[in-house]
Amino acid sequence: MKALLAALFVTSIAACSADSKPADPIPEHDELTVSSDILDEDRVINVFVPPQYDGGQTAFPVVYMPDGGIDEDFPHIANTLAGLIARGAVPPVILVGIENTERGRDLTPSSTTDYDRDYAPQGDGARAFRAFIRDELMPEIDARYRTADGRTIIGESSAGLFVVDTFFREPGLFDHYIAMDPALWWNDHDLVRQAASRLAAMDAAGKSLWFAGSGAADIQPHTRALADALSRNAPQGLRWIYRDRPGERHDTIFRATKDDALTWSLGAPASGRTADRAADGQAS
Repeated sequence: MKALLAALFVTSIAACSADSKPADPIPEHDELTVSSDILDEDRVINVFVPPQYDGGQTAFPVVYMPDGGIDEDFPHIANTLAGLIARGAVPPVILVGIENTERGRDLTPSSTTDYDRDYAPQGDGARAFRAFIRDELMPEIDARYRTADGRTIIGESSAGLFVVDTFFREPGLFDHYIAMDPALWWNDHDLVRQAASRLAAMDAAGKSLWFAGSGAADIQPHTRALADALSRNAPQGLRWIYRDRPGERHDTIFRATKDDALTWSLGAPASGRTADRAADGQAS
């Protein structure tokens, strides 16, 4: 069974970048190269700014996205944000896409299982990648652009795993966490097994967590288990929702839920709402 799950996971983590998907128009954007001492390599960064940015002095919140290359998920998320901004569904934001180099290394935490180590033998690469974002990339973006409070991170599959891992390990790094089909079975679903105790000790006031699960056999049980843990142990002041989408596949859920995820996370929350759940996949 573990071997089967490992094979499914290797397939799923490749799917987010290599699945059959529409050719998205490449939006106007800036391309930066950030030299990282932490990762010991140069990283390509793609930046979309809203139309309201040019010719003004207003500062804007920032959405950070792993899998953020031009041949990855940057174009469709930038285009989605542009549409939502134009309709007034979300406020104007800056999108920062981080292009991959060693995806399996950067997006996975440590693991004690042999099949995980076979995929990401470098160890806890997520720790260094998070340090790169926190200590090198964020200061670079803040220096180059007019940025405001209210940071968001969005990711799918192993990038979703990185989002949830960051939420548990460093909840103060972002204000909004968005994860589609996070690969929560990594390390024998350790994040889910430890969720209750970590949630009980967490200060997440003012934060939000939106996550969704498809019908994928290696994903669905763990996203549902995380939703159960949150329903019992969510810390005070955390705004959260789970979208259960068993009719979606791993390679469709990102596009199927991105509008809802961004609108719920970045749009104005319902008055007084700190906890929300849509386990049936329907909008609340």
